Amino acid sequence: MRSALIALTGLAIVVTSHPARCETPEAASVVRENVVQARREAEVLHDTIHATLQLVHHAYYREDEGLPIPAATLKDVFEEVEKHRQVKLRWLAVDGQAMNVDHLPADEFETQAVEKLSAGEGSHEQTVDGIYRRAAAIKLTNVCLKCHLPDRTTTEARTAGLIVTIPIAE
Repeated sequence: MRSALIALTGLAIVVTSHPARCETPEAASVVRENVVQARREAEVLHDTIHATLQLVHHAYYREDEGLPIPAATLKDVFEEVEKHRQVKLRWLAVDGQAMNVDHLPADEFETQAVEKLSAGEGSHEQTVDGIYRRAAAIKLTNVCLKCHLPDRTTTEARTAGLIVTIPIAE
């Protein structure tokens, strides 16, 4: 999968709301000034991760090749984003089977997020003690449901979640 991702990422994707702040690793450690800025960054990250997951899964992943599934491969991306941007990203099981116990709700915020995303709301957010958290829906298509909901009776898409955690100034 890494070779497919490398081929796919031959074009650089740079996500930043303040280009001058991201020229060096030290600059990337700037704490976001407020919830509005953190929300904007979380939305862009969510959209980027969601689109990448869908594209890689549908265009590059083949079950018979024995490669890691794209969602698992993206955890490497999550680690890089956390290291360089101080943003934590995490999958959240919502409508399908959790493929990893780490994807189960870990606290009250995540439990509420599962309830809201299951009910069709697009996102759930909270700010506590200088930490902004946003959980938003990730579409699980039929190909995803082979594993996440193997006993399904329809090909209807389901929902998973992505949690974005960003420090903000208070």
